[in-house]
Amino acid sequence: MNGWKLVYTTYNPRQEALREALCTVGNGYFATRGAAPETVANDIHYPGTYIAGCYNRMQTEVAGKIVENESLVNVPNWLALSFRIGAEDWFDLGTVDVLSYRQEFDIKQAILKRSIHFRDKSGRHSRLEQRRLVSIDQPHLAALETIIRTEDWSGTLEVRSALDGRVLNNGVARYHDLKNQHLTPLLAESIATDTVFLELETNQSHIRIAEAAKTRLWLADEPLDLKPQVQQDKDYIAHCYKVELDPQQALRIEKTVALYITRDHAISEPGLEARKAVANAACFDTLVNRHIQRWKQLWRRFDFDIEHDNEQDEEKTEKILRLHILHLIQTTSPHVMDLDVGVPARGLHGEAYRGHIFWDELFVFPLFNLRMPEITRALLHYRYRRIGEARRNARAAGYSGAMYPWQSGSNGQEESQSLHLNPASGNWLPDNSHLQRHINAAIAYNVWQYYQVSRDMEFLLFYGAEMIMEIARFWASVATYSEKLDRYEILHVMGPDEFHDAYPGSAHPGLNNNAYTNIMAVWVLCRALELREILPSQRFEELCEIMGLVREELDLWDDISRNMHIPFHDNGIISQFEGYEKLAELDWGRYRQEYGDIHRLDRILEAEGDSANHYRVSKQADVLMLFYLFSSEELDELFQRLDYPFEYETIPRNIDYYSRRTSHGSTLSRVVHSWVLARANRPGGWPLFQQALQSDVADIQGGTTQEGIHTGAMAGTIDLIQRCFTGIEARGDILRLNPSLPEGLKSLSLNIRYRQHVLGIHMTSTCVRISSEPSTEQPIRISVREDVYSLEPGEVHEYTL
Repeated sequence: MNGWKLVYTTYNPRQEALREALCTVGNGYFATRGAAPETVANDIHYPGTYIAGCYNRMQTEVAGKIVENESLVNVPNWLALSFRIGAEDWFDLGTVDVLSYRQEFDIKQAILKRSIHFRDKSGRHSRLEQRRLVSIDQPHLAALETIIRTEDWSGTLEVRSALDGRVLNNGVARYHDLKNQHLTPLLAESIATDTVFLELETNQSHIRIAEAAKTRLWLADEPLDLKPQVQQDKDYIAHCYKVELDPQQALRIEKTVALYITRDHAISEPGLEARKAVANAACFDTLVNRHIQRWKQLWRRFDFDIEHDNEQDEEKTEKILRLHILHLIQTTSPHVMDLDVGVPARGLHGEAYRGHIFWDELFVFPLFNLRMPEITRALLHYRYRRIGEARRNARAAGYSGAMYPWQSGSNGQEESQSLHLNPASGNWLPDNSHLQRHINAAIAYNVWQYYQVSRDMEFLLFYGAEMIMEIARFWASVATYSEKLDRYEILHVMGPDEFHDAYPGSAHPGLNNNAYTNIMAVWVLCRALELREILPSQRFEELCEIMGLVREELDLWDDISRNMHIPFHDNGIISQFEGYEKLAELDWGRYRQEYGDIHRLDRILEAEGDSANHYRVSKQADVLMLFYLFSSEELDELFQRLDYPFEYETIPRNIDYYSRRTSHGSTLSRVVHSWVLARANRPGGWPLFQQALQSDVADIQGGTTQEGIHTGAMAGTIDLIQRCFTGIEARGDILRLNPSLPEGLKSLSLNIRYRQHVLGIHMTSTCVRISSEPSTEQPIRISVREDVYSLEPGEVHEYTL
């Protein structure tokens, strides 16, 4: 086995959709699923190409209501290339005898390869070899190389190379009732004997998408000068070439594609740029070499090394983690530094969640903070550019400050659906997920963590501080004072759990005093107040003037941050929300026996005429998110500020309580549970980590990965290695390490960036070695367990645990 290759040695139609998602190639600007070039969208395959930030809205009548959905658009298929022998049918793996098959995704190089030996209906034997890439070196280019080798036949081979704009957003079965034709054709033409051009436009957002493809053929290393037959429609253009072949000959085909849209910088118009780029593009081998070189540079920053007692566990873990890193970089590569985009929860790999941005960046940003923080900064700008819309959202809801949406797309308005389909019952149900106001705390947390790691004062001064302060103002306006409790409350919200959106029998959505939301609101208020000490007084005063923020409002923030209500029950259990303990217990044994897979208990219960709102069940971590985001020291400080007890047993007691009541219906759930178990030195952390690793590669939720990878879960598994097991925490101008390697993990090595220092970290269960590359930076403070040291550039320190 190879720790850098994802390999499939059989063709399995039932697995193709999953493999297409896992074998997506991309560069942060656009990505293309791993569908075979000869395929079209059907029950087996789903070719799809998605451009970061390319959204379009459509309205559909559903269950008697008009619903509007904004989607990341599936753009024209540039990959389309097929062949046929003589007058036979076009090549289709389902109609030939496959004698050998190998599909290999090279994780280190981000190149997808395919090799097939087959016999057709006439008994002729042939071999097919293909390589494809979406260039990380030149973000507007992609390329496909195809080699067809004859074995025991001679005759005419016809090759068809196309740009296909007859595409729909049809990759998620749950959305099939929604309108899905987002593109209007503008122009399809043949512009040279080797080049075709296609231009379409999104029908609401009016983004023009231009693709130009150049196809060249070689026989015995000699270029062929062929006049193609042109196949053309308003949204389709193809060149068909005929070549005479003898036995044991190889025909090589290079297809290079340029893709531009109207949102791109420094262009005249996308069509002109696409034509120019494809005309000037280098040959396939040169594109490959430059692509590989850039990936080598990225892997120097992002790779890691582990040593485990079990060699199979070690190799499998490293390979899956590297696959996760690859897909995260393909979604948010260094190219996003020049783009106005966020982190789609399902990457650029499919159409689930319609390409929207949720809170998953809470799990994604730590990877980039410590490896390439410039990417985090660019992605945080996506949020800052939409602060005006967040202010309008808050005002429309009767609040102050900035209220960011649970689901965000092009312009920052709330994109959460008003209805969602339960596939278990076929019912369209009200969707109240927009009440997950905790997304605002996640954004403030992301800003703060980025600053802690990078100490990017410029960003904090002109962007980050304003976001934190406006979100603090929002929480202060949401909080209401209860005379009965003599504390502040936050009412009518949803927590991260998502199974619960209302009280049993209530006609109104929302829950009161979700503990996670309330504590996160307190944390945000504390950080906003701390900005008075961090920012230069002039800048803080300027922000107060811009926001119209007066001392009385700051005093209110302080009061709320000391007197927020947190519900408890059963001897120190933090209640997920007010009244949680009054809900019924679920008969878990009955449901496991009857349904087997009970990840989505909410769907099962609704199909039975029941509701998860009646039970103490969780889709994913809710209260336990507090132990994921904060160290015990930070939580102790928060609880002391609120005058609530925080005992040694608080964390393990709550872990035990909620672990027994969680169905892990989200891929994020096992990440969080693994984290809190590992940091609490409790058994089960490594097995849950291994399960979390399987979320996408094994599609453990049964059909969701084919609709797009889970960026949060992928990043979360990497962060378990990067921060959880190492105990890395950036807080108070100190980089803290508190290692807790799980049983069986012998050593861990990685490189990180902290405040412009490049640090190499190697740890075992008995020692930690930290090296700093030479530079002109000032020394940094390092804490290992309880001891604090100064580390100069160029120094190497070793600490015994």
